[in-house]
Amino acid sequence: MARIVSSSPKFSTSPPVMEAISNAGWSFQSFGDFVSQCDTDPAQVASAQYLVAGLHRVDESLLSAMPKLKAILRFGVGYENIDVDACTRNGIAVLNTPRSNGNAVAELAIGLMFSMLRHIPQAHQDVVGGRWNRQVGNEVAGKTLGIVGLGHIGKLVAGKALALGMKVMATDKYPDHPFIERHGIQLGTLEEVMASSDVISLHVFGGEGNTALVNAERIAMMRQGACLINLARGDVIDLDAAAEALASGSIGGVAIDTYIVEPPDTEHPIFSSPGAVFTPHSGADTVQAIEKAGLMICEDIETIENGKVPERLVNQEVLERSDCRIQL
Repeated sequence: MARIVSSSPKFSTSPPVMEAISNAGWSFQSFGDFVSQCDTDPAQVASAQYLVAGLHRVDESLLSAMPKLKAILRFGVGYENIDVDACTRNGIAVLNTPRSNGNAVAELAIGLMFSMLRHIPQAHQDVVGGRWNRQVGNEVAGKTLGIVGLGHIGKLVAGKALALGMKVMATDKYPDHPFIERHGIQLGTLEEVMASSDVISLHVFGGEGNTALVNAERIAMMRQGACLINLARGDVIDLDAAAEALASGSIGGVAIDTYIVEPPDTEHPIFSSPGAVFTPHSGADTVQAIEKAGLMICEDIETIENGKVPERLVNQEVLERSDCRIQL
């Protein structure tokens, strides 16, 4: 019988996922503060074979507390919080749930765009505060959306923007030229996208190579009144530069869903800007995305339990190790 522990609170909120676990006869336990649980009551996690991981750090010290672990299954797409090399050295498989939340993230990007262009959060605060202030906003039709990172999510955002009558520019390290040509997307450099877009939406990986990708110099390239959306990773934007640009009025808005430290330090000047909109890293938080990711994880556990190679294995090289804990 597979023994599963979860550090992701959302994983256990989906009835179809819990039903799948029950039908399979697997043991399951969820912990709100998994790292603390490892410290205070390590016996609770020591026998686990599978860890459904949230956003906390998974490193060598955590792995040492889980000697029977076969696989770490990231409840989400990005796995930069997991030390994949350490997992491989210990014969532990690492998996994620690619494309499980793409539509959810893309829809939130469009929603945040409307929030900024039509001043929806400010209008709400005005009405509930007894102020009848009918702010004049902008329509999205005819505007140019610049997409930084035209991968799975970026493509979904592009499709929704085109359906709204927007023009789309994009930049990507490995552009899908057939997709770009089929949808009439203008391909350019990052600098060209920053300078030519009315709204810029970021959909790149964080970490090395993309830290402060949108820095003061590139923010200065933006059109007067243009808006910036970050549903990528918190380190992709220079928050200080974004706050200064908002305060000076050179850009019209910033919408942020991800932060370097979560929850963020709201003493930072950007959080007092009326032109900024914030959400609590909830891009993937829809009933549908949670269910899809959860069922993908259940499928992968079943595959491993049946002695087969799971489809979404991140560290393929672990299979070549003599100490690989997946028994094929």
